[in-house]
Amino acid sequence: MNIAILGAGGVGGYYGGILARAGNRVAMLARGAHLEALRERGLEVRTPEGSFVAKVEAAGDPDELRDVELAVVAVKSYSLAEIAPAARLLAERGAAVLPLLNGVEASDRLIAAGVPVAQVLGGLTEISAARIGPGIVERRSPFQRIVVGELAGGISERTERIAAAFREAGAEARATAEITADLWRKFAFISTMAAACGLARAPIGPVRAAPLGNLMIERALREVIAVARARGIALPADTYAKLLGFVAGLPDAMKPSFLLDLESGGPTELDDLSGAVSRLGREAGVETPVHDVATAALGVGRPKSRK
Repeated sequence: MNIAILGAGGVGGYYGGILARAGNRVAMLARGAHLEALRERGLEVRTPEGSFVAKVEAAGDPDELRDVELAVVAVKSYSLAEIAPAARLLAERGAAVLPLLNGVEASDRLIAAGVPVAQVLGGLTEISAARIGPGIVERRSPFQRIVVGELAGGISERTERIAAAFREAGAEARATAEITADLWRKFAFISTMAAACGLARAPIGPVRAAPLGNLMIERALREVIAVARARGIALPADTYAKLLGFVAGLPDAMKPSFLLDLESGGPTELDDLSGAVSRLGREAGVETPVHDVATAALGVGRPKSRK
């Protein structure tokens, strides 16, 4: 496939690298030293299994990206507004647009920004990856999972083809007939982790060990699931128990990416995690006290996100 990566940081860079290694034509939209490094040396990809250098095209202007079949949007949610015009341009030229962002509103926001709805897919990834220098990305997690689906539901030829491309590149990938439910399951997990670890300024282990720590986790998770169901999202009956068990089994030192962003002092995805739970809960008439507190407390003095 001819693939463009919009947001060549850790996640976008990693997936772009393995897709290029698998024989796809991959072009990355980048800028500054990262752009120069990609053009001069290619993309160095480091993984727990070893390292390799992928030959990718690099562009500083989206207009340079031609004949793109798939545009993978992999920026942080607070940078989505900046990349949306590039996604719109490529979609108008025929590319399918696959957002791999946290939260449950990325596709809606792209459509609101003018990306043709027929070209927008739903997508999610489970991975820990970071850009550690110009032209260098690193996958830190043992897992690399992709889920892609049509917003209207059902399995399509294009989602199957996209999932197959990621599988052939080495990722665990599947097409789903229920992308909205899949997005909400991930959202319930990451927003709960962000609220609990963010409020505690601590990894998950100390949170679980603290007095009432598990109660905070349980309540935060219940709130998200209640909001989902109030909005008509068909989550399985065992969603709460499965996610709670997953949180209980995480390594003590596990830090969600939200906490890492918080500790760095830069922008965070608060608006698209607890902030979204709180806002969507009010719209649905569901009380979300844990996420309300997280939104208020963690938003004090933080850099403004760019919507």
